[in-house]
Amino acid sequence: MKTNIKFSILCLMAVSFSMFTSCGDDDDEKSDTTKPVIALDEPAEGDSLKIGAPIHFEMDLSDNEKLKSYKVDIHNNFDGHNHALKAATSTEAFTYNHSWDVSGLKNTHIHHHEIVIPENATPGKYHLMVYCTDEAGNETFIARNIVLSNDVEADHHED
Repeated sequence: MKTNIKFSILCLMAVSFSMFTSCGDDDDEKSDTTKPVIALDEPAEGDSLKIGAPIHFEMDLSDNEKLKSYKVDIHNNFDGHNHALKAATSTEAFTYNHSWDVSGLKNTHIHHHEIVIPENATPGKYHLMVYCTDEAGNETFIARNIVLSNDVEADHHED
């Protein structure tokens, strides 16, 4: 009888130990709930950007653990529309969507001019969205209102 009780207690302890051990592993994987931080310097809110020129893009990304990627999405924010017949135009609403890998970094400074606004982009109001994801899957974003225009000086920022 004592042997059965001891065996039962030993089995119960073994099962409990394995449950706590496996739960601990899951908790470690899900312990990072802190979203990464985006400090977008350029383009600034309300900037007018030159059609046909590259965008001066500069920001800092950071995370409490490790970053994974960032994405830039640019799409039009034209105010209102109607369904009247329009003459054909030679411009197109500019859209851009691209991701970059920054895996394993905790902090990084991003500076590039690789996003180029095409010559045939439709002038007007646009949204520039930057998303950042860390290795745990936490995501944050920042949104900027920008204007694409033919009537602005091109950015002559030096690298």
